[in-house]
This record gives sequence, structure tokens and C-alpha cells, in this order.
Amino acid sequence: MAVAHKSVISFGLVAIPIAMYTATQDNDIHFNQLHKEDNSRIRYKKTCAHCGKEIGPGDIVKGYEYDKDHYVVVTDEEIEKIKTEKEKSIQILHFAQLNQISPVYYDKTYQIIPQPGGEKAFELLRRALMDEQKIAIGKAVFGTRDTLMAMIPREDGMLISTMFYEDEVKALSKSYNRPQVAEQELKMAQALIDTMDTPFQPSEYHDEYQVKLKELIEKKIGGQEIVAAKEEKEGGNVIDLMEALKASLDQNKDKAAPKGRKNSKKEKGA
Repeated sequence: MAVAHKSVISFGLVAIPIAMYTATQDNDIHFNQLHKEDNSRIRYKKTCAHCGKEIGPGDIVKGYEYDKDHYVVVTDEEIEKIKTEKEKSIQILHFAQLNQISPVYYDKTYQIIPQPGGEKAFELLRRALMDEQKIAIGKAVFGTRDTLMAMIPREDGMLISTMFYEDEVKALSKSYNRPQVAEQELKMAQALIDTMDTPFQPSEYHDEYQVKLKELIEKKIGGQEIVAAKEEKEGGNVIDLMEALKASLDQNKDKAAPKGRKNSKKEKGA
């Protein structure tokens, strides 16, 4: 696995060299755009808006539009020059409880691995965070962004999740009418939640639609006709909320009931 980024975690006077690896990957099927008449790939060329010539990567520079059609050119070297050594490292600003942070602030997640010489300090930080049930909040300049991030300890190592700043998160201003909820309805809903309460096992979840998409592609390659998917039978239109909750609760109880329960007394006496 390729290293996404190398940096140093600064923790007081302690410096921990680390490598960051992407913790997620894109497994989705991606389609290409084709010409409808002959199924040939559509190609895009980078051209100059002024002279119309096709431009190669070596002739492209960064520019900021400060006025209509007026740009200032900024080089990668100039961008690097304004970074201080402190900004190039990950500075731990403070520590916080994980449940204090709304999920809306998290962006991309990386696994972090200590580099040679940093293993002891890395493990010390991980253990201390685990014991205190805390995460570390830090900042570092990645590319052209002063990136906010959270360092999250795990039993098997540590993760870094980049974060959005407050001004990047939209105000959750959408509201809805909150009807009164009867105590009996609330208890029934809580009972339903209890019957569906199980530990989260990531291996149990898969993108089933992507599987169907792959099957569709294989069928198309084999020249087979595509037929509409069969609709699953539902339990009918239950309009009354209490009826819906009770029916759901009964359904889950039936699923949870152990098989062969009638023979349990015989088994005990055996």
C-alpha cells in the first residue's frame, strides 16, 4: 500500500515520525462515456481559451483569478516557501472526548504507522489516549490547506481523520413539526430498538446493489436479456403507528425465537 503522506506528530517536546495510509477505498463500478453511434471512448483535451492550442502538463501553471480575467501565477516552490517547519508537522492542540464531536465534522480517514525511531513514543501516546478515552485534536498544512484533524486510538493502532472547520459545515437549520409522542408509543419504539440491538459487525454489510450491477454487466456481455427485479412482498399498508410498531416487534420476536424450543424440556431431562 502506497504512503499517502509522511509527517511528524508534535506532542509537547516529543516528535513522532509517522506515515499515513488511506483507510478506505472505492470499490464502485465506474462507467466510461461512449459515442452513441460507434461505442468509442469520449476523450477530453485541455486547450487554451486564448489561442485554442492543446496544452500538455508541462505548460500548465497555477493561477488565482483576483479580478475578471486577471490572474496571478503562483508556483509550487512559492507555496512551499511560506510554510514554516512547525506547519509541516502535525501539532497536537488539545485533547477531547470522542463523543463531544459531531460526525458531520469528520472527512477522510487514514491509518497512521510510526516510522523507525518513533515506535515507543507512538505507543505511549496511543496507550495514554486509550486509557483516558480521549482523542487528540491537531493541525498541519497539507498541500495548500491548514488541515484540522483528530487522532483516534484503537486497540490495534491509531487513525487520523481530517476534519471540516466550523465555517465549512452548513448550519443544520432545517426543522420539522414535532408531534406529541404518547408514552405507550415511546415504550413500544424502545422495545423494538432493544430487539434489534446487536454489536456492529462491518463484515456483515455489503453493497448489494453493486453485486446486482456486476451481474447486469456479465449478462449484457453474455448477450442475455435484462428483466425487471422482483419486488419483495411487504406487510401491507399499516397506517396506525401503534399497529406498525406492534407488528414490527412481533416480527422481530419471531426471528429471535430459538428453534427447537418445544424440545428444551426433553433435552434437559436427557
